This record gives sequence, structure tokens and C-alpha cells, in this order.
Amino acid sequence: METLKKNYWKIACMLLLIYTIWAGFMGKVPRQAILNETVRNLYFHVTMWFTMIFLLGTSVYHSIQYLRKSDIKSDLISNAYVEIGLVFASLGLVTGSLWAKFTWGDWWTNDPKLNSVAIGLLIYLAYGLVRSSMPDEQQKARISNVYNIFAFVIFMILIWILPRMTDSLHPGNGGNPGFSKYDLDSNMRLVFYPAIIAWTLLGYWIANLRIRIKKLEHITSENE
Repeated sequence: METLKKNYWKIACMLLLIYTIWAGFMGKVPRQAILNETVRNLYFHVTMWFTMIFLLGTSVYHSIQYLRKSDIKSDLISNAYVEIGLVFASLGLVTGSLWAKFTWGDWWTNDPKLNSVAIGLLIYLAYGLVRSSMPDEQQKARISNVYNIFAFVIFMILIWILPRMTDSLHPGNGGNPGFSKYDLDSNMRLVFYPAIIAWTLLGYWIANLRIRIKKLEHITSENE
């Protein structure tokens, strides 16, 4: 019973993922022009981006905690959340590219939001280079956590603000209506919102495993 209490959120994650995948492929969706069956990708592509934002936002919180307390554990936690956040960013990019191919006719279009995402990911890849290029642990932690905070702010501006200031193919950007405004089937929300929870829980689950590995690696390196 005690184990069940500790892991209830993992059980919820698995059940919601099963529901998301089943409903995502088998559930009814509205027949929208151009989108057709590809609208199912809403349950995967968009929700993975939400998960990415939550994970990267959590990493910023722990970066701030490190800068306040100089606790190396906060640095390890922050780094783990960035790593898993980028995994979901990559999944979001792949699912988005598939969606673009079947709706816009190309794997990658000259769209402001797509280009902004690419720039944002390059900024985060530079974060990884910063960490790997510094041998001193304290210096690496201090500089990379400051960098992480600024990277998150810039990334949010790139993907949320700039695309809204110009023409964009993405729904809800550049004058285009968002899904909630032209989606004729409100039943999609019964899948979409649980899907956000499911992928987010999975992201935090994987991040927690990564944090445990990093802590063990840190303990091992200190004992050598």
C-alpha cells in the first residue's frame, strides 16, 4: 500500500498514456479541410511542446536555487531537466515536421515559428557545450545556470511572442485562428488535456530517473 501511495502518479501517467495513444489513433476527429486525419497529431506534437516548456521552466527554478545556495545538487537537477526537456523538444520537432509534410507540403517551411524554434534549440545546444567545455565544477555550474535562465527567457520570446508579430502558418499565430476557435469537435479536448498531463508526467518521470543517475555519478566521482 505504501508503494502504491508513492507511485500513484506513475500509475496515472501510464493509464493516461494508454488512453492518449488509443484515443489519438482510434478516436473520432473532425474532418477539417487540409488537416483531415493529421489533426490527431495535436495530441502528440503540441502536448510534447507543453511538456518541454514545463521541464525547461523547472530547470530554471533549480538554476535559481543553485545561484542562491550554491548547492551542487540543484545544478545536477537543473541540468537533468534541460536534457529531458530537449528530448521532448526533439520529439516535438520530429512530429511537427511530419505534420508539416502532410499539411503544408514540405518537411520544413520558411515559417517564423519553425525558424524561432530552430534558433532556440541551437541556444540550448550551446548550453551543453558550455557545460562540457569547463573542467572546474563550480565555474561550470555557475556559468551554465546563469546561461540557462537567459536561454529560457529568450526561447519563450522566440516561440511565443515573435511568431505572433508576423505572418505564420501555425494556428494562433500571425492572425490565424487557434484550434479552439475553429475546431468543430469539442470531444478532442477530452483527449488533448489528458494528453498534456500524460506526457508531462512522463517527462518528469524520466527526469527523476536522470537525476538519480547524475547523483550516483557525482557520489562516485567524489569517492574516486
